[in-house]
Amino acid sequence: MTPKEIAHNLFYVGVNDRQKELFENLWPLPLGVSYNAYLLVDEKIVLIDTVEVGYADVFLKEIEGVLNGRAPDYLIVGHMEPDHSGSIRLLRRRYPKVQIVGNSKTFEMLEGYHGITSGLYEVKEGDALHIGSRELRFYMAPMVHWPEVMFTYDPKEKILFSADAFGTYGALNGGVLDAELDLAPFRDEMIRYYANIVGKYAGPVQKALGKLSAMDIQTICSTHGPVWREYRAEAVALYEALSRYEGEHGVTIAYASMYGHTEQMAETIARSLAENGIKPIAMHNVSKSNASYILRDLFRYKALILGSPTYSNQLFPEMESLLGKIEIRQVKGRLFGCFGSFTWAGASVKRLAAFAERMNWETVGEPVEQKQGLSTRQACRSLGKAMADRLNHRNL
Repeated sequence: MTPKEIAHNLFYVGVNDRQKELFENLWPLPLGVSYNAYLLVDEKIVLIDTVEVGYADVFLKEIEGVLNGRAPDYLIVGHMEPDHSGSIRLLRRRYPKVQIVGNSKTFEMLEGYHGITSGLYEVKEGDALHIGSRELRFYMAPMVHWPEVMFTYDPKEKILFSADAFGTYGALNGGVLDAELDLAPFRDEMIRYYANIVGKYAGPVQKALGKLSAMDIQTICSTHGPVWREYRAEAVALYEALSRYEGEHGVTIAYASMYGHTEQMAETIARSLAENGIKPIAMHNVSKSNASYILRDLFRYKALILGSPTYSNQLFPEMESLLGKIEIRQVKGRLFGCFGSFTWAGASVKRLAAFAERMNWETVGEPVEQKQGLSTRQACRSLGKAMADRLNHRNL
């Protein structure tokens, strides 16, 4: 495969992974994922990031296809997570003189993962690396989403190498630049990627976006997903909205149900929402929908309604697991409603209400608790209407 030149003397040398089923062994990858790396050829040759070690052979061949016997002078490590740093040891074996560029936290991890302690070139905030006709500048972006993350900026070509920021799930099917691809799936996958991977770190993301606002950026080269050029403003705007927890006009309903009674409550609430003008409504059975998609919709929409039966005087286990994943991400500013059912002793509604208090969310409407069969139809409809009224009378 011929490496793709995405700007003057800048080549894409990343790979696609359509085999892995779970990213981080947690998050489904129905569309695959790309591991992006870039090779900049000037008086000095600079490689920016590597790929997951299972694809090292393909990656090294891509580099060789550009260099024709030359060797890279520098490897810039923007992020040490193994899907991007996994091939560093093999790269150093192939090119023993390559200098590894990173910050002090990078080098701590580099030693821990790969035992590499020599041939290092340390940079700090605002430092520059002169490589010929270009000067690369470095900006620290700690906790987006690891502490060592840093961005690299090429002022001449106005290119930002953004590590995992602005990344998405999804393999690159033929194209690399955004204009070459069908972007319809990538918006959903960017929201899901942010919610799953970056979502806890809104404050650091906002700080990083603040730094970027002072730069003239025409191209964004992330480590996952398309290279953003024609639609770069849309990618930045989406990150801005997600990191501010803005939420679109819509409702996510996530429920657990053992024998269908709690599910009937969820259906009744959803019908009421729709009849009162709310759309979209995203519905998830927590026993079937992977939490990855529920988190995506939680970040996407302003309102969340949760329902669960009581299970051994606790929440249904999959609902309890979901609450833990939401709480870790410290999602702010959601409108909340809840409902639940029980046969002889109710606990689920009380626990869901306590969760909303811990999250400091606004509870809308009266929680609905049902004993045994569907006997709360009107209360469920009232909850749906209360949420619809709250959304419809607020400028979201």
